[in-house]
Amino acid sequence: MSDVAALAGVSHQTVSRVLNDHDSVRPETRARVQDAIAQLGYRRNSAARALVTRRSGIIGVVTTESALYGPTSTLVALGGAARDIGYFVSVATISQFDAEAMHRALEHFMGQGVEGIVIIAPQDEASAAVETFDAAVPVVMVMSGVQPPIQSLRWVGVEQHEGARLATRHLIEAGHREVVHLTGPLNCFDGRARLEGWTAECTAAGLVLPEPIVGDWTAERGYAVGRDLARQGAPTAVFAANDELALGLLRAFWEAGLRVPHDVAVVGFDDIASSAYFIPPLTTVRQDFAALGRLAIRALTDALAGVDELLAPIPTSLVIRASSLEEPYPRKA
Repeated sequence: MSDVAALAGVSHQTVSRVLNDHDSVRPETRARVQDAIAQLGYRRNSAARALVTRRSGIIGVVTTESALYGPTSTLVALGGAARDIGYFVSVATISQFDAEAMHRALEHFMGQGVEGIVIIAPQDEASAAVETFDAAVPVVMVMSGVQPPIQSLRWVGVEQHEGARLATRHLIEAGHREVVHLTGPLNCFDGRARLEGWTAECTAAGLVLPEPIVGDWTAERGYAVGRDLARQGAPTAVFAANDELALGLLRAFWEAGLRVPHDVAVVGFDDIASSAYFIPPLTTVRQDFAALGRLAIRALTDALAGVDELLAPIPTSLVIRASSLEEPYPRKA
């Protein structure tokens, strides 16, 4: 900064004001300083600045190593929301959310001097591991929209429970008297919340609850379940806990000669980018990941400002397509 000041013929403080975009600098002075910065190739030393200001401008994010749509979309949304308010994210991916792995990731961020941490890992193990770590900065968990068992955790989420009720209600209102649910993993808050939403909606409608089929988040599992259902006698409707599971179901039903939705209706969850191009296009529950990213950053900045407020979960919406409607398949002319 001293070199820039000397070349521009201004004070060190003036260079600082230009770098921090103060409006007290005259336009011609600002232009001269910016020209000097360009000539010298000057870049601020963020580490040195952090030592002086005690602010790094970095938010740590812990997430899964998998490429699942939900965590990936949340991470992208978080990065955008952070940049909008002048922060950048540093990401740590882990495969197992046990205490040791989680603590290593959190210690890594403490060493980086992050100002806060967001954890995109809605599993029981993750929340338990966070509880046992004494972080010196605020920690926010992205959850299912249901208060986690650890009351002290700050959390944000999407209305997974209500989204599952929307999907189930749609099928019931279409006349289905048996709606089978293919769940996500039940050690995951999202999987349990969607199961609970399905249960609540079927119960409210007076339907006999079929045994839920425990799944994961993969199309492979959906395909295997679909083949089993086709052999045993498929129900008239299936609510899959995510769109990947639904994709596997659609493939298995097609191979078995079952028409969707005429023989069996299928509804998914997430509204992944390709769901509108499945055959048939998939009815699904949409999550607003951009809004979720903004909410997580707001929770973190509230914590940094000493504001303790429970933020309402992000609502979901139902996107109705041909997989749940009694319409003919589109045919080529």
